[in-house]
Order: sequence, then structure tokens, then C-alpha cells
Amino acid sequence: MIKLIIFDLDNTLTDFMRMKDESIKAAIRSMIDAGLDFPEEKIHEEIYRIYGEEGIEYQKVFNKLLVDLIDHVDYRILAAGIVGYRKAREAALVLYPHVNRTLLTLLKKGLKLAVISDAPRQEAWMRLCYLGLHHMFDTVIAFEDTGECKPSPVPFRLTLERIGIEPDEALMVGDWPERDIAGASELGIHTVFARYGDTFGTRESGAEYEIADIFSLVGIVDELNGKQQERE
Repeated sequence: MIKLIIFDLDNTLTDFMRMKDESIKAAIRSMIDAGLDFPEEKIHEEIYRIYGEEGIEYQKVFNKLLVDLIDHVDYRILAAGIVGYRKAREAALVLYPHVNRTLLTLLKKGLKLAVISDAPRQEAWMRLCYLGLHHMFDTVIAFEDTGECKPSPVPFRLTLERIGIEPDEALMVGDWPERDIAGASELGIHTVFARYGDTFGTRESGAEYEIADIFSLVGIVDELNGKQQERE
């Protein structure tokens, strides 16, 4: 019997990469207006190079950008970039279609909901609050909670322990096969690949189920729980 749905956050509940890129483009325009005399394409390329080296959640990306480009941090340019980024982020951080409907339907069915994210704790909670989802989840596991990223089994085990259920009573939904699907499968957690959030051009996800719309989760849960009831 499925009792818990575990969600990845970025590119599963929210279109993170679209938000990220729109925010970066806004930051670049603001920094150029503040005096950063480089082409937009060059700055964009440098920012993603830094993210590639440091990780997509790297918080000092604009500081490093300025050091790399002009050999020091000009705080007028830095502040303009940060403000431009944050303003754009608030507008661009949106849920995928039918997320609210899906979560509310699952809650009405008596299911527990959780999030496992590799994002820093503050960033994960900020996104959930921006999206109005912070009251819907029984537990949220971010990077600092275990010090390990998916596919390590540690975040998954902690989630199960907090809720007090067995692996086969949980279902993991995520967009990254090598992290979300592989990590959950290792423990015997049921898996759903969020193909609508795939940014890698994945062909074979390795998941038990694949969905193009998050609301399809409701039917999957009904199917799994119906099979269990038949066996009982």
C-alpha cells in the first residue's frame, strides 16, 4: 500500500532551469547597465562555465564572474546583478501545470508527502514558500540534513524514518534518472520518472512508470493500491 509520495523539487514540481536562465539573463542586463562592459553572450557563457565547475546552486557566482572578467568585485555591478536576478526569479519561479491539483488530491486520499532536494536547505525552503507549497509536505530533506546528495541512499532512508514507513510503501517522483530513480530503486522504493521535466534528453529512465503530466500520479497510486487490496 502506497502511503508516501516523495518528490524531487527542481524540474519536478517547478520548472527550475527555465527560472534559472531567465533570472541569469535579467542579472546580465542589470550588470551591463551598471557598467560591466562585455557582450551578453560572453557573460552568459562565463556564468554557466562557473556553474559547471561549482554546481548550479553556487551562491557566489557573480562574485567569481567579476573576478574572472575584471579582476575584482565591483560592488555596484554585483548588487545590480543580484537585484536583477532576484526580481526576475520571483516572476519566473512557477509550478508545472496541475501540481497544486495533484498535491491536494493526494492529500485528500490520506497520503503523506515529502521532498528530497540536493539544494541547500534555505534555497529549497525559499522555493517552496515562493510557490505556496511549504504547508503541504510532512518532511523536506535538503542537502544539510544528511550532507549527501542523491543517489546516496541516506536522504531516502532519512525520509522513510521520519515518516515511519517501509520502502515499498513509498513512491519517488523525479526528473533525474541517475539520482532520483537510481537512488530510490536501490532501497526498493517505487519510482516515477517525470518526463515533463527532463532536461537531458533521457531515453531509458529505468523507472517503473513515466509520466508526461504530474496529475498522472493519482492514477498510478490508485493502480498500485488497488493491486495491493486485491492481493489482501
